Amino acid sequence: MLNQAVCYSVKEDSSLLDFLEFHYPQSSKTSLKKIISHGSISVNGKTVKNPAAEVHSGEEVCYMKHTMVAKANAPFRLVFEDESIIVIDKPAGLLTYGEKGSSGSSAYKELKEYLSTASKSRAELFVVHRLDREVSGLLLFAKSEEIQENLKENWKDFTKKYLALTEGRLKNKTGEIKSWLTNGPDYKVRSGPQREGAKYAETSYRVVKELDDHTLLELQLVTGRKNQIRVHLSDMGHPVVGDRRYGADARFERRIRLHGFYLRIRHPKTSEWLEFRIELPKGFLVLRPEHEKYK
Repeated sequence: MLNQAVCYSVKEDSSLLDFLEFHYPQSSKTSLKKIISHGSISVNGKTVKNPAAEVHSGEEVCYMKHTMVAKANAPFRLVFEDESIIVIDKPAGLLTYGEKGSSGSSAYKELKEYLSTASKSRAELFVVHRLDREVSGLLLFAKSEEIQENLKENWKDFTKKYLALTEGRLKNKTGEIKSWLTNGPDYKVRSGPQREGAKYAETSYRVVKELDDHTLLELQLVTGRKNQIRVHLSDMGHPVVGDRRYGADARFERRIRLHGFYLRIRHPKTSEWLEFRIELPKGFLVLRPEHEKYK
């Protein structure tokens, strides 16, 4: 199930029903009332089920559409696609984009081959951002270089959220993690002093659920640096479960429990805000000892 939201800014005070009638003139009042009563409309992030509720200038109204996107023979789940962009649910274990000349698999390579086969012509595809090989979640691609440049230029204004299963329990239930990150000669990213080549990184977090000696966190990227979340959580003494590169307990299966579950972008052509949200992968919260992973 895909939860995709289209969001609008309120320009003047009105009732919620009148506001939706303006944006969806082809829909009847009866159908709009059903959409509202079913909990598909939110105002400033809070669900509103009363058609007569007032909305005020400056507020944001979002219509959450619950749809299924399924295409035969797709290499992974396609979350959204139009003439400009495509959003996929990248599985863990797959590179976003392989090294030039590499014969290995990647999300980019598999998606481009699929699109070319489906359209019976050579498809154009451009990487907008990346997820680490062992990280799953929403991954956005552009269908032209112009769209890619637009999305990259505005990337800092978009919202990217992740869920991570971490070791231990955090003292503070919410907070921010800030540091300067440097990529070492061993390709491992580390926090350190501000110096030449170091990049400022900031991550905010909140505790979603505590599970025995582990914690499920929701994290939001303020900046988007390589391995940022993984390094920041390791710095706190709460590495992502399975992430041995950054200090996770080797007793557990080597599966990095980090998932990009939420993405909010402004469409490069229509300027509408689009919101995508996907569920956790199967088994994400199940902890398995390393010696049992093949059973």
